[in-house]
Amino acid sequence: MVSSTEYGSHTWNLLLTVDHQHEGVKKEIELQVTGDLHVGGLMLKLVEKIEIAQDWSDYAFWWEQKKCWLLKTQWTLDKCGVQADAKLIFTTQHKMLRLRLPNMKTVRLKVSFSSMVFRAVSDICKMLNIRRSEELSLLKQSEGTLKKKKKKDKNSKEPATEDILNLCNSPVSSGLPANPGLYSKTMTPIYDPVSGSPASSTITWFSDGSSAEQNCSILALSHPTCSPEMLAEMYQPRTLADKAKLNAGWLDSSRSLMEQGVQEEDQLLLRFKYYTFFDLNPKYDAVRINQIYEQARWAILLEEIDCTEEEMLIFAALQAYHVSKLSLSSETQDSTCESEVDEVEAALSNLEVTLEGGNKSNILEDITDIPKLADNLKLVRPKKLALKAIKTYWFVFRDTSISYFKNKESAQGEPVEKLNLKGCEVVPDVNVAAKKFGIKLLIPVADGMNEVYLRCDNEDQYARWMAACVLASKGRTMADSSYQPEVQKILSFLQMKNWTMCSQAASEPENVDMKPECFVSPRYTKKFKSKQLTARILEAHQNVSQMSLVEAKLRFIQAWQSLPEFGLSYYVVRFKGSKKDDVLGVSYNRLIRIDMATGDPITTWRFSNMKQWNVNWEIRQVAIEFDQNVSIAFTCLSADCKIIHEYIGGYIFLSTRSKDHNETLDEELFHKLTGGQE
Repeated sequence: MVSSTEYGSHTWNLLLTVDHQHEGVKKEIELQVTGDLHVGGLMLKLVEKIEIAQDWSDYAFWWEQKKCWLLKTQWTLDKCGVQADAKLIFTTQHKMLRLRLPNMKTVRLKVSFSSMVFRAVSDICKMLNIRRSEELSLLKQSEGTLKKKKKKDKNSKEPATEDILNLCNSPVSSGLPANPGLYSKTMTPIYDPVSGSPASSTITWFSDGSSAEQNCSILALSHPTCSPEMLAEMYQPRTLADKAKLNAGWLDSSRSLMEQGVQEEDQLLLRFKYYTFFDLNPKYDAVRINQIYEQARWAILLEEIDCTEEEMLIFAALQAYHVSKLSLSSETQDSTCESEVDEVEAALSNLEVTLEGGNKSNILEDITDIPKLADNLKLVRPKKLALKAIKTYWFVFRDTSISYFKNKESAQGEPVEKLNLKGCEVVPDVNVAAKKFGIKLLIPVADGMNEVYLRCDNEDQYARWMAACVLASKGRTMADSSYQPEVQKILSFLQMKNWTMCSQAASEPENVDMKPECFVSPRYTKKFKSKQLTARILEAHQNVSQMSLVEAKLRFIQAWQSLPEFGLSYYVVRFKGSKKDDVLGVSYNRLIRIDMATGDPITTWRFSNMKQWNVNWEIRQVAIEFDQNVSIAFTCLSADCKIIHEYIGGYIFLSTRSKDHNETLDEELFHKLTGGQE
């Protein structure tokens, strides 16, 4: 038997803080505990001492000094390292959070502050009815991107509060499981595939109140754009360093919100982090398609991604007279005929919205037939003093290489030069109005990038050669099943650019109720007068006027994906051995080293050639090994190196997805690839 005095020597006092809303009940409670008391036992003792009858199931201990949750209730206090000086707070795991969605609407909902961010985002996406949650993450706005907005925010605090959509009563937000049917491929469609409006059976899922239909509409439909004044107040990156600030605040997916300093009622941004949009389907993805469209739209309006004047007018036309007007009309018009549905599905198969998409039906033909291209093209080589040498050669494209000869007759002999395009950068250089169809190739060589321009004679020739170059850069040949869809996608985009002037629209722009400044970036509003912009947008609109709402959004997304800078997330880094800072562009299949002063790519490294990557957490340095004994190392200056480490692992994780698999994510594999060992 142990005497009471001996037992007392092993006990110690622990001061606990209880986060409750009951007035008149003290929040700090002192308990006598022992080191072998497990966390679950401590909870029980505390609840008995409080004597408040309520549901405590969502409560857990938050260790303030160590910034961690004590979620393993079977662990003892000794095993957790808890001693008498520990400051433990007994608080709810689910708390209210404000999220700014890509469409700039703010929603307020209850989120787990104790789960890893990856799991929390998955739960958020179930609440918002967004499939493929692994493509999204949470972003804290960096200080640099908030400076311009401070003055405006002080003057307009009240209206911002009124705009918040409260979703705290949805089933998932309340801790209930989401309807599994929302993620089933065999279920009845929950969205009209043409208008994008929710089916009546879906309305009740959001909430039981009368505002449920409005909630669906806000998430799945686009609403009239902001004023030019509001656009001017928002942060617009001017340089690559500015663009790097946009990507500095991504939260660590392997840690909880509380561990990263997020407090209740804080505001975060919910954004598509990974630009690989897998298995887009209008029948189930109206919210997802709309939010991708909105993220693309704002990236273009705020000049986060560069585009030509011609491309800007296409984007404006798709926004101005299609998405905005059709969104308004579709709120009152829900019925569509079967033929329209079939047309959209047919258009979808041609659009190939997913970056790696393709029709797999011609596998036997692909195996037996390796096609080649042979044409007269112009070769343009930049020379010093801004002069260019332009000469016509006979080009032959075979496998992943281009060879060129003096003429067609000499094609049986040795080529003038053979260019291996595997791992190169392919940049379109097109002006349809000026009949300019160019392809800029940046081919990796030992000391940087070899720059080559090809000039095509017409749209068809350009589409065939451009598609072949894009595939070759990824290590694929024209035998790949995605070649023809890639050709069609390029032709479709060129067709949108190739508009003819409508005399009525050109002569009477003042009769059209339109604010063109809302649909183009500030750079173009300064360049053109309002009437000029209106006329040019109407001119561009002639080629998109017959599209349905969903098809217009998908075309917008496709055009966004066609931009040279699409999918690049920028970071300021210092490479090992270098004396100056560079910019690192992270894409879904490659890393690009970019000169910060000129914006020119220096070197490209493909993920497909990567053998391994790791992080030295002591000096915060990322080291990567590639094939052929190529290795690089760099420190990240504009963000934590963990963000780049997670980006690389995340893209590799997303490349393992398949339509054949069920939609359950391998969360363990994601954390294995992205978590790191700090």
